[in-house]
Amino acid sequence: MGPSRRVAVVVGARGVIGGNLIAHLESTGEWDVIGLSRRGGPSTERVRHIAVDLLDEQDATEKLRGLHDATHVFYAAYQDRPSWAELVAPNVAMLVNTVNAIEPVATGLEHVSLMQGYKVYGAHLGPFATPARESDPPHMPPEFNVDQQRFLEERQRGKAWSWSAIRPSVVCGFALGNPMNLALVIAVYATLSKELGVPLRFPGKPGAYTSLIEMTDAGLLAEATVWAATTPSCANQAFNINNGDLFRWNDMLPKIAEFFEMDLAPPLPMSMATVMADKEPVWNDLVVRHGLENTSYSDVSSWAFGDFVFGWDYDVFADGSKARRAGFHRFVDTERMFFDIFRDLRARRIIP
Repeated sequence: MGPSRRVAVVVGARGVIGGNLIAHLESTGEWDVIGLSRRGGPSTERVRHIAVDLLDEQDATEKLRGLHDATHVFYAAYQDRPSWAELVAPNVAMLVNTVNAIEPVATGLEHVSLMQGYKVYGAHLGPFATPARESDPPHMPPEFNVDQQRFLEERQRGKAWSWSAIRPSVVCGFALGNPMNLALVIAVYATLSKELGVPLRFPGKPGAYTSLIEMTDAGLLAEATVWAATTPSCANQAFNINNGDLFRWNDMLPKIAEFFEMDLAPPLPMSMATVMADKEPVWNDLVVRHGLENTSYSDVSSWAFGDFVFGWDYDVFADGSKARRAGFHRFVDTERMFFDIFRDLRARRIIP
């Protein structure tokens, strides 16, 4: 390995964000990658996976003590919990254990990138000031994103490395078995609706159908994350990263129905977690009949996350111009993004 070679440690390597980040780092040919996750994964010439329980300080210290060459840490791990307050302890602990394990041994560490989201602005609590800006004042804690950033800010003082905080909207890309995958929710919901002979309906809150929303393409997010981590003028700052366009579901859903060659019917509020709970036999039958990949229903159904996003009966978007002013100029057409992901799911034989 040459002396100038960059070595990325991607924490949360098996998620939508981490997986797409690794694919992007690999595609540049300029990085060696170490992926950290609980499950681990198959290693390749450029990517080495390590299975580690980051909640276990001892396991983290032992498994990561060999990462002397690490130059960049991309932190995108997340552990779900039933309430906002309960999210804080595990998610802060994982970041602390990661940094505590890597920082002392990685003498050439240059940057720690933290993946956040619009929870920093209180997007999950209710109507918040839009467009949200990186300079907006904090809201009432608890909020693990804020605590994680505070830890990095304090830890970085007087050190040679820098940090960045990346704030995407809802991230869309390919990954299975992930609890937060909206494009897959839509694709499987549409597929099952069509299979059962019912039209496509918006299942969320009435106000959510007409509110403004935006998405963040996982590929775009990967590029922006690496850009911020390797651009010196971006050091020790936060950046909103989004596709650059806004939409409303009442305009997007008819196009999605057309893509799946379905009729569209008026919205009908329903909990997807409830109404889709008994659809596993339908899914299994569909997989067999269409010769699809043998994907378990639990791996393709993030219904609770669908309910969460479709429950936003208020505008959810942020000002992405700070990143553009700093030099990141990529945009993604959200409608095309959805269709590209749906086509990808078909090509991978996940949906018919």
